[in-house]
Amino acid sequence: MPQIRSLHSVSARHGLLCAAGALLLAGAARAADPAPFDLSGPGLRITVTRGGMTLPIAQVPSLAEGDRIRVVADFPTDQRARFLLVSAFLQGATNPPAKDWVRSAEPWKKKDKDRQLDLEVPKGARQLVLFLVPESGGALGAISDAVRGRPGEFVRATQDLNQASLDRARLDAFMTAIRTQENSHPEYLRSVAPVLARSLSMKLNEDCLGKVIESQAACLLEHREALVLADVHTSSLTETLAGAPVDLALQLSSTREAGMGYYSPYIGVIRDIARVFGAFSNPQLDYLPSLTQRQGAGVALLLNAAPSFAKPRSVLVAGMPAIEANSPPRLRAAVDRPLCGARPDLLLPVDGAPLIYATDYLREMKLRIEAPGGTVDIPVRARADKGGYMIDGPVPAGLSGKLTARLHGLWGFDPFEGPAFRLEFPTAGEWRIAGEPASLVSGRDNPLELEGPSPACVASVTVRRGNDQPLAVGATVTDAGRLALTLPLKDVRPGPLTLEFRQLGGIDPASLAVRAYAQASRLDGLLVHAGDRFGTLSGQRLDQVAGASFGERELRPLTLRREGDIDRLTMAAEDGAALEDVASRARVRLKDGRSLSVSVSFEAPRPGVSLLQRTLKPGRSGSGVALAIRGEQLLPDTGQMVFSARVNDGPRLTAKDRIEIATADEDVHVDLPVGPDLQIQGNDIVVAVLDPGKLGPAAFGPLQFRLVRETGASDWQPLATLARLPRITSVDCAPAGECVVKGERLFLIETIGSGKGKPLTIAEGFTGDTIRVSRPAGDRLALRLRDAPGEEVTLPVRAPPSAAVK
Repeated sequence: MPQIRSLHSVSARHGLLCAAGALLLAGAARAADPAPFDLSGPGLRITVTRGGMTLPIAQVPSLAEGDRIRVVADFPTDQRARFLLVSAFLQGATNPPAKDWVRSAEPWKKKDKDRQLDLEVPKGARQLVLFLVPESGGALGAISDAVRGRPGEFVRATQDLNQASLDRARLDAFMTAIRTQENSHPEYLRSVAPVLARSLSMKLNEDCLGKVIESQAACLLEHREALVLADVHTSSLTETLAGAPVDLALQLSSTREAGMGYYSPYIGVIRDIARVFGAFSNPQLDYLPSLTQRQGAGVALLLNAAPSFAKPRSVLVAGMPAIEANSPPRLRAAVDRPLCGARPDLLLPVDGAPLIYATDYLREMKLRIEAPGGTVDIPVRARADKGGYMIDGPVPAGLSGKLTARLHGLWGFDPFEGPAFRLEFPTAGEWRIAGEPASLVSGRDNPLELEGPSPACVASVTVRRGNDQPLAVGATVTDAGRLALTLPLKDVRPGPLTLEFRQLGGIDPASLAVRAYAQASRLDGLLVHAGDRFGTLSGQRLDQVAGASFGERELRPLTLRREGDIDRLTMAAEDGAALEDVASRARVRLKDGRSLSVSVSFEAPRPGVSLLQRTLKPGRSGSGVALAIRGEQLLPDTGQMVFSARVNDGPRLTAKDRIEIATADEDVHVDLPVGPDLQIQGNDIVVAVLDPGKLGPAAFGPLQFRLVRETGASDWQPLATLARLPRITSVDCAPAGECVVKGERLFLIETIGSGKGKPLTIAEGFTGDTIRVSRPAGDRLALRLRDAPGEEVTLPVRAPPSAAVK
């Protein structure tokens, strides 16, 4: 049996294992690499007529029943060898074609009816295959017997031949584009090669782009076998493998034991098809598959072996487009964002159909713009190196605003409607910040989104402060049609800024005034407990907060405290009523005029707590005269207080609960966890011991306490008034005159009196150690302390120096 060279089939029906086994078996008998399909064979000229329209074969993606096909051999004038032209329609694997479905012509004859094939696609036909065979007796009968004897095998072989030709067309388109760009800017190939590969659905040899610039093109063109094809419109050869990963198939086919030495993406030695063709081969005829290169009506046959005119004579086999329903490409827009229709280099990115760059199937493409005055059609052309269609004609003047456009044309004989695009044309108008008002902060880059008349047509954006030099700003258009910027404010001082927008089309520049601020407050959230008339705002730099709006309610800041790195600002409703869950966000106003949005979370009511009892334990007075304090409300800084509290609702007390005590402004506070200073009595009562020294020297005035649990804290409850006491060393009273009071920290006394007339007021900032006051009628002087002006404190006139506090 003569050696057979044929198409590398990767048919799913036979599966990977059969193909791999056949490859390995054939490898033992064939050590040399297969010859590439680079031999020029005979040519054909083919046209197809449907419905009164005639197209060259290069523009026909599929045939249909009733099509009239003219096939003419295109031989050079000095052609001496005579080839018989044979056509065969195939119906399917189970139906041998009728005898009259096999036709022949004799191209060397002079009459057209003898030298060309005029065919009409019969009803039920599914494939058309063409044969060229050197003239010999009985060749037509042998081919007819082979086709009618094994129709299914020829159907499969014809499909693979047609697909391989399409894959070869994509590879040729890639190589042609690379050669075109080879002498362009040195860095251009590095960027255009990946776009070409993506457009034509090819796996690029990335190693080539890592070489020196002068070697990149040669590398890409030299190793064609490294360019693996994948077609998303029609099944590629690599995707037809069944039951095994593609990578495994590539590994098997790349071994020299398999008889190849490399994986050719579109062609090679097919053991399955070789076996099929081998079954028909005989000492007279040897089948030789060929690829077709279609240009207009011309069809050039590419061979991987020179045809033989001696026995066995070679039969050139060429596959034609399938006879099937029209299947236009699933062309998709590759962008969702608006595009500027006024750009002279407008690109309409598409994907999903690599054949639009490698064939003429999709033709007469135009971009139809839906304008208020009617539709406008603009020619476009496919550019694989750009990844889509580019405008190929002038855009009419007068278009403005936001318009819709759609690609349309012809796929073979049928109308084709492609994806739609959103276009914008330059329009004058105002710009504004999109969404929530943004706070621009100097000292860092600031992202910003803007809305305007035609963001896609913005040619440049600058920002400047006052009369400073303007800074260029990079801008992109988002899918929502907004202009996304990053303002470079690292070296810009706080203050007013001006953004300037320049558009294409001669539209006057537009500007937008914004302001850069110093570092703003950070707002984490506003927490409100059900039933409270106030909420707690958490974040940083909350001293800058001037107020807040929650629904229709206004909140004012009350007390600010810091817990580690977090500020807690209590904000109360101005109308004094409880806050209701009416909104999920609040608007916080800062003192510099900015307004920020913050989330609001409502939680369960606070646990209730009430004071049960207090007991004052006086501290040591030391040497001097002790002051007399009545009641349990005033807590001297030298004393100690024991108090008890009851939990009014909620679960029983646990070891994780604690009591927090703070001054009225919450600037000074102390926690009492369960332990020596806080003990649990039963399920709902705690007894606490407060030593004022734990609050520090800056604590004085009204004190408050609350219960803190894992689920939240109770409202603040009044506890006592912490007062710093002066130290009185002596009181000397004349029998009928005045009393001389001596001591330390006398500035803590606001007034002192004898009960006769108006008491003596001690001046603010008093630094003396002696006070002279009228002798009282009784044995005590009345004092009013600055820390507790409402509490009754008396100074015994004749009390012993160590008198205890009563």
